[in-house]
Amino acid sequence: MQGDELAKIRNIGIMAHIDAGKTTTTERILYYSKKVHRIGEVDKGTATMDWMEQEQERGITITAAATSFLWKGCRVNLIDTPGHVDFTAEVERTLRVLDGAIAIFCAVGAVEPQSETVWRQADRYRVPRIAYVNKMDRVGADFFHVVSMMNERLGNKAVAVQLPLFKEEVFIGIIDLIDMQAVEYLDEKGDTQKVRDLTEQERQVAEEHRGLLLERIAEINDEILEKYLENEWISQEELKKAIRQATIGNRMVPVLCGSSYKNCGVQMLLDAVNDFLPSPLDRESIEGMTPKQNKKILCSPTPDGPLVAMIFKVMIDSYVGKISFVRIFSGSLQTGQSVYNSTRQKTERIHSIVRMHANHREEIQKTQAGDIVALVGLKYTRTGDTLCDEFHPVVLENIQFPEPVVDRVIEPRSKADEEKLDEGLRRLMEEDPSFHVRFDEESGQRILSGMGELHLEIMIDRLLKEFRIQAKVGKPQVAYRETILRSAQAEGVFERTIGEKNLYARVVVQVEPVEEGKGICVENDIAPETIGKELRSALENGLQEALQSGVLAGYPLDDVRARVVKVEFHEGSSSEQAFKVAAEMATQEALKKAGATLLEPIMMIQVITPEEYMGDIIADLNARRGQVMDIQDMGALKNVKGSIPLGETFGYSSVLRSISQGRAGFSLQPEKYARVGESRAREILFHYQNKF
Repeated sequence: MQGDELAKIRNIGIMAHIDAGKTTTTERILYYSKKVHRIGEVDKGTATMDWMEQEQERGITITAAATSFLWKGCRVNLIDTPGHVDFTAEVERTLRVLDGAIAIFCAVGAVEPQSETVWRQADRYRVPRIAYVNKMDRVGADFFHVVSMMNERLGNKAVAVQLPLFKEEVFIGIIDLIDMQAVEYLDEKGDTQKVRDLTEQERQVAEEHRGLLLERIAEINDEILEKYLENEWISQEELKKAIRQATIGNRMVPVLCGSSYKNCGVQMLLDAVNDFLPSPLDRESIEGMTPKQNKKILCSPTPDGPLVAMIFKVMIDSYVGKISFVRIFSGSLQTGQSVYNSTRQKTERIHSIVRMHANHREEIQKTQAGDIVALVGLKYTRTGDTLCDEFHPVVLENIQFPEPVVDRVIEPRSKADEEKLDEGLRRLMEEDPSFHVRFDEESGQRILSGMGELHLEIMIDRLLKEFRIQAKVGKPQVAYRETILRSAQAEGVFERTIGEKNLYARVVVQVEPVEEGKGICVENDIAPETIGKELRSALENGLQEALQSGVLAGYPLDDVRARVVKVEFHEGSSSEQAFKVAAEMATQEALKKAGATLLEPIMMIQVITPEEYMGDIIADLNARRGQVMDIQDMGALKNVKGSIPLGETFGYSSVLRSISQGRAGFSLQPEKYARVGESRAREILFHYQNKF
């Protein structure tokens, strides 16, 4: 696959707020590209990409699903991502390996909370994108409001390249500002279109907005600027080329429109993917590090170079076992080849290479740089690992996942279920790095941690159905954390005779709070020449283990620094174990002196409601320890924004439905951890102590 072929590859994702129409759009894309012969519908549970039973039951996307198809000479590798905030990790790992993205916005809801979240994720990975304003057929649809809101909230880069076309307030087609033509859709499936010249009235509106498009392009493209100032005509080819350059450079976001459900605009969206989004050749060379020398290395998208690839998703299939999704940045892969996992320092063998279409597999023998495929049979590899050539080792930056905020307890009903439960949990954790499991020694229970109520509900449902486990499940609980209020110092002394040897170690540890978001920090002030490398490592391991849980209720610690300030030992009587235990003892004692306190997760909440219910909704939020930050007008609706402790949101959907007679909706996003008030902290600790 040389330069010409690489230039015809598009690795893209579809991202948006829940219910903006991602999967509906993907289904139309598959139909028009002739990948499928019927259009699947989310509401009917027949969507090709929502293949999981849990997705079909709930009508939402839960896991990122990949497919591949051809469109007008380009191979498009497409990943449909979830829109619910509980599954943000799926978007995170997908964007890490994509070259471009389609951001979908609802023409009525405009820029919704999760739209902002995925947009910021794309910004972080510098992923070029085009925007598609969907649901133009809906009552209250306002294309220009969406574009304005995008510029206001997401950075001033959104520029319309299309306009919606209405006939007696009914959406019938699209005005193309590049070709200056109108496209009308004449049948229900969108297969028959009529391309015509613009009427005089349509031309006036189109010329105004084409002028805005040219002004924006002229600001960032000298060739267009020169023609624009000279009042020369700018051709379709010149304009497309300039828009492509601006999009790939993340200096502009072309905005298109349509109605996927009504089959209007999807073919033009696919044309825009080919025209404006980058190929692997258009993206910057990916940066990695050499494992031993720790030097930067640039990996170019060439099939002839050494292999560099990233595993961005793992899926466990009941028939073939582990399926590892991989993006190849350099080099090539073929069946039977041995590859080196530089993250885990293990050699793996490629048993099979497959191209995925949702949960269906098409086996291929070979693939090269620029492609996204899946590998079957890797034993040691996990999400975020780098595969490379053993003689040219490189490690790519790993994928960072958010910490879980909600816990649930699960217990097997019988001894026979215990082994199956642990195996099921292990496999689910391997698939989803944002899903954690820990064993509570005091209660003997397994505690599941996830990104929200829905996330854990899905995981438990999969455990019970896929692994046929009989289990008792507790109610959702908040994943609290602990921190300290002040600096404190303490010593730990380990003195014991084991056999004929007297072991002695004395360690002094200082703990102190650090700024929010810093997490756990371990430092060692002892000079390297004072103690050996093994003893230094034992000290630091002791600190790390002691900082795993707090002293109030054993919740994970956060935003704490622990530092070894002094050690004392007798010649011939020191050991790694003595240093480790003394460091643990000193750290635990220092934490007790430092005034421990609880932290709770705070969520950003957004409630969209008719105005008549707003007063009752705000009163209810205040009663739940929430804070209203802003209220925005959305025509006949109000957008109430604020923050609320996660523990106060359990069951909120039923309450909101009751208050608003089912007419209001809300969304939540994790914001931060904040200190719990004294009276609330006493309640939490009382509840914790009475569990046992």
